[in-house]
Amino acid sequence: MNRIIPATQVLPNMQRRRFLEGLVAGGVVMGLSPWTSSFAAQLETRPAQILSGTEFDLAISESLVNFTGNSRLATTINGSVPAPTLHWREGDTVTIRVANRLTSSSSIHWHGIILDTSMDGVPGLSYKGIPAGETFTYRFKVGQAGTYWYHSHTGFQEQLGMYGAIVITPAAGETIQADRDYVVTLSDWTDEDPERVMKKLKMQGDYFNFNQPTVGKFIKDVSKDGLSAALDDRKMWNDMRMSPMDLADISAQTYTYLLNGTAPAGNWTGIFKPGEKVRLRFINSAAMSFFDVRIPGLEMTVVLADGQPVEPVTVDEFRIGVAETYDVIVTPKAEAYTIFAQSMDRSGYARGTLATRPGMTAAIPALDVPEPLSMGDMMGDMVSGGVRHASTEYGPSVDMRVDTPRSNLDDPGVGLRYNDRHVLTYAELKSVNGVMGPAHADMEMELHLTGNMERYTWSIDGLEFGKSTPVHFPYGKRIRVIFVNDTMMSHPMHLHGMWSDLENPDGGLQVRKHTIVVQPAQRVSFLVSADALGRWAWHCHLMFHMDSGMFREVIVA
Repeated sequence: MNRIIPATQVLPNMQRRRFLEGLVAGGVVMGLSPWTSSFAAQLETRPAQILSGTEFDLAISESLVNFTGNSRLATTINGSVPAPTLHWREGDTVTIRVANRLTSSSSIHWHGIILDTSMDGVPGLSYKGIPAGETFTYRFKVGQAGTYWYHSHTGFQEQLGMYGAIVITPAAGETIQADRDYVVTLSDWTDEDPERVMKKLKMQGDYFNFNQPTVGKFIKDVSKDGLSAALDDRKMWNDMRMSPMDLADISAQTYTYLLNGTAPAGNWTGIFKPGEKVRLRFINSAAMSFFDVRIPGLEMTVVLADGQPVEPVTVDEFRIGVAETYDVIVTPKAEAYTIFAQSMDRSGYARGTLATRPGMTAAIPALDVPEPLSMGDMMGDMVSGGVRHASTEYGPSVDMRVDTPRSNLDDPGVGLRYNDRHVLTYAELKSVNGVMGPAHADMEMELHLTGNMERYTWSIDGLEFGKSTPVHFPYGKRIRVIFVNDTMMSHPMHLHGMWSDLENPDGGLQVRKHTIVVQPAQRVSFLVSADALGRWAWHCHLMFHMDSGMFREVIVA
């Protein structure tokens, strides 16, 4: 039986319930009460398959899962959460037959895979979707290598468990040497109907946020900064109708955080021999959760970002936004290490173990104390800038605009700035041999990421998707895109079908990605080669933000 660290040692009161609920996850029965064994017996999902070759058969259906002590229906592929890991080889043509056994339509999007728009898997843009009872055949040539993933692009099916990993071997063979190779899929699960979760957010944007300013915090601020400064700080946030603890829309109040489909107490374990090099392919396939990942006692060398090789950089920790992937190399020497992925709002964590044999555990760190947003997170460049209400400029869908956003890439983000650990930043990510693409731009466009937390609406340039018109990329042109984040939340922006070549503040090309996280009050720029004809999706990969309107169609013609 796995040794479980007592919840009282590592979790605040709210999380003790979540921890105990997780004890039955993955079939782990701890004998705490009569209901645990009966609940575990209802678990009908199976471990994710590993499928390789060029011909694949996938079936979308519903399966019972139990991550919290309550059985719920998940949307699964081949009966598992996560879905099967697909192993491809660069240069091969793959054929994937997807049978939809649901009573409603579905879809699969191949995230980060460069292919023809007809194979991209976005209903309404790429195709009509996969109707209930029908089979759709995807067929395309694999033109890249690295770590990617796939997921539904229909409704809230991704939140309900429909996601899986893709591992692509380079045509010339692996240049990254490792003795062991593990996929580490991070995700979030709720027992609630996602439609109900959305209704709660629409009713109250901070419904799931328990990290609110307290009287105790005010007293500490008075002691540190003086009464006048503490009052001015509270008045400023109140006048803006915002909270400095607005770190995540959805917390462990309803979420259970999973690692490879296993709740923390299930303790997914990767086996190694001391001194071996272990490759960990981290994929954030969550619906709404950023994770801060570290392996206490073990440095991680980042070698791929979003499937693309980067110059190796060794860190203690990295933040992984929704839809991003990072490949790291570790060389463990002790018998056991904890893979610790805490949510950005510090309300919970996913956890696994690297060990020399099954059943071992290592100490689980305490959750970090939540850190409030700074003035820079709200106002950008505070020396010359500020923030203003925007209702007269963009309408009721927007509650603020940042006048002079910051453009630095060397900020790890709120909660990671002062922890005395080396935390990865975008400034440290540099594509091997430079970014593949010209450094010049034929045209430039600026788009603002906007929202209104009171209404829980999210948009681009103040327009939700249903009110917007398509963005046009002229075929064959090199386009500089500038994103300005006018909100206090980080947005992982994903452009389908084309690479995004991130620029540094000096205008040099930095790193090639398929998903770029834009921090609060930040300005980022990147270059896109419009080399893929057709209709493409462009959206925030926070599912409830996308569903609320932070989505645009891109037409390349």
